Amino acid sequence: MKKTVKRFLTFSLLMLVLTNINAQSQKFNTILYGVAYYHEYMPYDRLEKDVQLMQDAGISVVRLGESTWSLFEPEEGRFEFAWMDRIIDRMQKVGIKVIFGTPTYSIPAWMAKKHPELLVERLDGSKSGYGIRQNFDITNPTYLFYSERIIRKLMEHYAKHPAIIGYQVDNETHDYGTANYDYFRGFVDYMKKKYKTTDTINKLWGLNYWGMTLNGWDEFPTRTSATNPSYKLEWDRYTVKSVADFITWQAGIVAEYKRPDQFITHDFMPWISSVDQLAACQKLDMPSLNVYHGSQNDVTGEDVMWADDFYRSVKKTNHLITETNAQTIGWDSKGQYPPFDGQGRLFVYSHIAGGANMVEYWHWHSIHYGQETYWKGVLSHDLEPNRFYGEVSQTAHELKKIGSKLVNLKIKNKTAILYSRDSEFGLSYMPFKDGNAYMEVLRQMHRAAFRQNIGVDFVLAENADFTGYSLLLVPPLYVASDALLTKISDFVKNGGHVIMSVKSGFCDENSVVRHVKAPGPLKEAAGFYYQEFSNIRPIPLRDDPFKVGIDKNKAKDWAEFLIPETAKPLALYDDMFFSKYPAITENRFGKGSFIYEGCLLTDEVQSKIVLNKALEIGLTDKDTHLSYPVVMKYGTNDQGKTIRYYLNYSNVEQSFVSGYANGTDLLTNKQLKKGDSITLKPWDLLIVEE
Repeated sequence: MKKTVKRFLTFSLLMLVLTNINAQSQKFNTILYGVAYYHEYMPYDRLEKDVQLMQDAGISVVRLGESTWSLFEPEEGRFEFAWMDRIIDRMQKVGIKVIFGTPTYSIPAWMAKKHPELLVERLDGSKSGYGIRQNFDITNPTYLFYSERIIRKLMEHYAKHPAIIGYQVDNETHDYGTANYDYFRGFVDYMKKKYKTTDTINKLWGLNYWGMTLNGWDEFPTRTSATNPSYKLEWDRYTVKSVADFITWQAGIVAEYKRPDQFITHDFMPWISSVDQLAACQKLDMPSLNVYHGSQNDVTGEDVMWADDFYRSVKKTNHLITETNAQTIGWDSKGQYPPFDGQGRLFVYSHIAGGANMVEYWHWHSIHYGQETYWKGVLSHDLEPNRFYGEVSQTAHELKKIGSKLVNLKIKNKTAILYSRDSEFGLSYMPFKDGNAYMEVLRQMHRAAFRQNIGVDFVLAENADFTGYSLLLVPPLYVASDALLTKISDFVKNGGHVIMSVKSGFCDENSVVRHVKAPGPLKEAAGFYYQEFSNIRPIPLRDDPFKVGIDKNKAKDWAEFLIPETAKPLALYDDMFFSKYPAITENRFGKGSFIYEGCLLTDEVQSKIVLNKALEIGLTDKDTHLSYPVVMKYGTNDQGKTIRYYLNYSNVEQSFVSGYANGTDLLTNKQLKKGDSITLKPWDLLIVEE
């Protein structure tokens, strides 16, 4: 009884004092900085030592529990919590916060043995066995029964624990290649609900082709041998919907038990086509991101910042980093490149500059066995403090001092990238080059903005809202409804500016080619049409119009034979045949402008196109403009002050003149004035509160 009363008083006291989470708004009061921690993986009991090392380093949060269903339920229906109780209680004692994960992404051996039918059967006929995680059909009723039971058991046991500030549902969820018969039947039910009759899809999908008309749902073919692009698109839509439904279902169960001051999240991977993020985030307080970056001489910054920008944009809120590089990564030892001094710290602040309220490493300690032996943690295999631990400690103690000024950064950009998952899918069925051309252009456009210090958000095609944006960057919008294309046209007419890539407007929302001149409903805004296209080898642009140099002045891969009506050429091909068609055009339409790239371009040309338009419309100016490798990011903090980050993504000292308001260097308390000369050491940064 005394123990119960003591526990209740401790809990009540903790709820009264200022915690790291605001109960009503889920706003954080400081930046959280921590690690995933798996004491159950340790070769010996060292909980006390680990906690002491975390305390010494300044770790404020750990992520627990998502990996070990087999310990929570070692036999069917027998549950054990004492081993985890000890860990969470120890964290609570020293004030380290806990994010607790539902352990559903790796099933116990007994379940696989008893229910082999829940294991994945793939489109190529191969089947998953036991011995790897994420090897099951997430829609299988048996799997869902056991998942719900373990989630409820864990929430009943842990929801009131004062150390737990939030819950992570599942882990890096996607469809795992599922094509099981039951999964297919679920797809058919989805189709029935959406299209009502097979006659509808006969017409929309053109199933007269090859005589494939359907007379009823009992004739509906499986995905295994399907060739129709419209079928493939709906299958992929169903797949991302199934993943989102699964995440939302788990979040709903957790929400029944959690306290008002606790949050719910899911850790997404940056494969943004693998899940419908808008649907998946419906019952999440914020998204989390597991993202890994290059190291040593492969550090660029944009390899992770694009994902920060994307997930910050999904719910228009701050996000969490639940996994990122500690030391080295890899499922073997061929890619072991530990970071140079300062690179780990640089990326912590890069994520925070991108709107993250937490950065956690995967993971605390390096594992001595299993597939991820060489995916090292903060501690190496000797489990002792090291060089990276020292950098973590430095960063943690900085954040303890200034974290309250960096948290909840409000970022308002005037530039957006339109993401169309349907277009990424559609181009994968009918590729015009090797690799993922859609993501290649999307990343290139983001890279162009990033390297010219033009902040970007993402707008998703499903709920596209261009309000507040001046410039819209559009990767190949291959699959789009008339409504979306009209919305883009109206954006230009009303004063917006668009830079758009190839193949846009070609297919409707069913991945069926429009039977009008391309680019369909965009024709008036674009000011041209075309009827032909060609794959191409690299072709120079005449007279190097963007002054990028002979080696970079190239069109490549694809060319559309643009025939201007009101559009003006920005670049011409330097080629005997293709020179009659402009490579890039610009059209003034209404109050805005529309640039269309009728070919793929080098990074350097893309960067100049984006920069020139940004300079023209006032998104940046020549007097204050900085360019890569110095990247400047900014936002407004909770006190209403501008926080400006200067990040040096290079191994060379960088110097420049401050072009912004007077402020304070938060890391040194040094006062800075507009016009002061600033020098950044290699892989270093400056944070100014204006």
